[in-house]
Amino acid sequence: MAGYKNDIVMEITPQVLLKAYACGLFPMAESADDPGLFWLEPERRGILPLDNFHLPKSLKKTIRQDVFEIRVSTDFQGVIDGCSSPLAGRSKTWINSEIRRLYGELFDMGYCHTVEAWQGDNLVGGLYGVSLNGAFFGESMFTMATDASKVCLAHLVARMITGGYTLLDTQFVTEHLSRFGTVEVPQADYNERLAEALKQEPDFYAFPTNATGAEVLTVLESWKAGQR
Repeated sequence: MAGYKNDIVMEITPQVLLKAYACGLFPMAESADDPGLFWLEPERRGILPLDNFHLPKSLKKTIRQDVFEIRVSTDFQGVIDGCSSPLAGRSKTWINSEIRRLYGELFDMGYCHTVEAWQGDNLVGGLYGVSLNGAFFGESMFTMATDASKVCLAHLVARMITGGYTLLDTQFVTEHLSRFGTVEVPQADYNERLAEALKQEPDFYAFPTNATGAEVLTVLESWKAGQR
């Protein structure tokens, strides 16, 4: 894995960040307290092929029952707070003040999106990432209620399919993501997929922001059937 430490002499701007994504790079911090960022360009990249998205039967039931109200890009601060909070199995985070600043600015510019799971007035799960042409770069997710982030992921995939996206970048493959079909691809393969995705002009909001679980499942099941 290649990493490039940023010396913070020149402030990273949202525009620089978007150009980095377009070149296959993404930033991280050593810890929440570290003021700096470094660039990563993994030799093997995690992606979730949309035509290989796998939904466990139990999760389908949860989605169909609309256990959560899913909202899109309404509470960036709440989502990044959730992603940076200590949770079971995660005692620390890499989300520092620079990450908050940069992605907050990208959110205001319309490049960063959140998918949020709500129960009443409580945000109980969500994810955020960057949308650039036909690629969506997933950054982080959190859950404070069973299956909340998983339902958000399913809604994201349905939204990407409907909107005409082709690349869902997960950066790395985790045990959690591998259950949904995430795989590792070599850097050269990833760069080819990225180059094709950047030629596209999808619509993140082609899928209704108030879509029901049944509508999500219809998209996912129809898409998979069409790929056979």
